Amino acid sequence: MADCPVCNIKGYLEVKTKTEEIPYFGEVMESTVKCQKCGFKHTDSICLDIKEPVKYSLNVNKNKMNVRVVKSQSATITIPELGLKVEPGPQSQTYISNVEGVLKRFEKAVKTALSWAEDEESKKNAVRILEEIDEVKNGEKYVTIIIEDPFGHSLIEDEDTLKTGLSEDEIKNLETGFITFDK
Repeated sequence: MADCPVCNIKGYLEVKTKTEEIPYFGEVMESTVKCQKCGFKHTDSICLDIKEPVKYSLNVNKNKMNVRVVKSQSATITIPELGLKVEPGPQSQTYISNVEGVLKRFEKAVKTALSWAEDEESKKNAVRILEEIDEVKNGEKYVTIIIEDPFGHSLIEDEDTLKTGLSEDEIKNLETGFITFDK
């Protein structure tokens, strides 16, 4: 037992870890910390296998909303036509969804940014992006979803997906969400 970072009571933080094989990700370590006193809980999953760096690109419209998307905690996901990009950080999450789910995540982030925006130009830009996301979902606009993963755990699963490797320069320019060490 360890000390709780929330209530600071000594000896009540229970830490559990386990590893298992998970489709798309390989060996994954899951960890859970829970305070037996205040109820604080945090869970995390870390992919232990390292695969070849990969980049997936798919042109999408309403006919591609159900395409499976696997995004690891180390992946950067971009929609260049909309100026949207999410890079991994310490709280980056792994998820398995579809194109529609990815668009909804971006939509939620843009709505949050809109609620915080103070200047009119930022508000107009956010509203425009939300309108363009709707156009994609309604089949009025095509965009490209790009996933770049330096550890190779991500995937866009569709016959029209373009899969390529990443160059050393591309890998160096990607955030990973982790502290990494060069040999």
